Amino acid sequence: MAQPVSAFQVAYISIEVLIALVSVPGNVLVIWAVKMNQALRDATFCFIVSLAVADVAVGALVIPLAIIIDVGPQTEFYSCLMVACPVLILTQSSILALLAIAVDRYLRVKIPVRYKSVVTPKRAAVAIACCWIVSFLVGLTPMFGWNNLNKMRESQMVNASHVGLVIKCQFETVISMEYMVYFNFFVWVLPPLLLMFIIYLEVFNLIRKQLNKKVSSNSTDPQKYYGKELKIAKSLALVLFLFALSWLPLHILNCITLFCPSCQKPMILIYIAILLTHGNSAMNPIVYAFKIKKFRTAFLRIWNQYFCCKTNMNINNINNTELDN
Repeated sequence: MAQPVSAFQVAYISIEVLIALVSVPGNVLVIWAVKMNQALRDATFCFIVSLAVADVAVGALVIPLAIIIDVGPQTEFYSCLMVACPVLILTQSSILALLAIAVDRYLRVKIPVRYKSVVTPKRAAVAIACCWIVSFLVGLTPMFGWNNLNKMRESQMVNASHVGLVIKCQFETVISMEYMVYFNFFVWVLPPLLLMFIIYLEVFNLIRKQLNKKVSSNSTDPQKYYGKELKIAKSLALVLFLFALSWLPLHILNCITLFCPSCQKPMILIYIAILLTHGNSAMNPIVYAFKIKKFRTAFLRIWNQYFCCKTNMNINNINNTELDN
């Protein structure tokens, strides 16, 4: 039987619900915008859709499961493990989608002439499918045996043949910190983040070189192309920065748990770190709306077409013109 929910937990649960209420509609809007508009159909925006799907799942699935874990019901070990694993899958999917976006932006500025023949819709779809397959394999690794089942059996002195080990369902109870730090963080989170940082540095370097070159030769079309690329790259680099800012605190706390078991971690820090990770799923649509003109125009078009009572043909004409630019 679960313990009564404290006032602190009520506040945490309320913030989680608020995040979900922002994250789900916001990311559905992103998917809707890409589906509606031909101007948002290139590979980058397909990867953004993959990222948005993961963020929708965070709001619709992970946050409710996180609330269940916070309440800490008594449940069978593998049932609790199944509740804990989705966040691992979706985090990995987000990281790989961000990596695919970074590589895509690099190719757009490195080989602009050959880009469309290299990054085809079919290859983009294969890349997205591979990202999700890898995410499931990484996120479900605890289900394959890298978990705390043996530790729990030893601590509760349960016989190895006992199948239904009942525990208080909490993340750290079932998920191994060795898995979280050595495998999840050191292999599948930190290296991709560092690689993306290097890729974006190179993207900005290439764009600035091209802009300087084109300015001196008085060629406006390439300058316009690379100017657009610079704006989009800055926006997507901001998405990456916010992701790192949101997720690194929790991984640092996991490292402290593993390497300094006697160190006391204030519960409020743990809750803030968890809320940051979930809150990240609500940030991206806001970044797109404010920083990427094509998305902003698409969002306004959806609002005017489906939610605004009066139809304004002039607004629709303006939106169509902007989307084509």
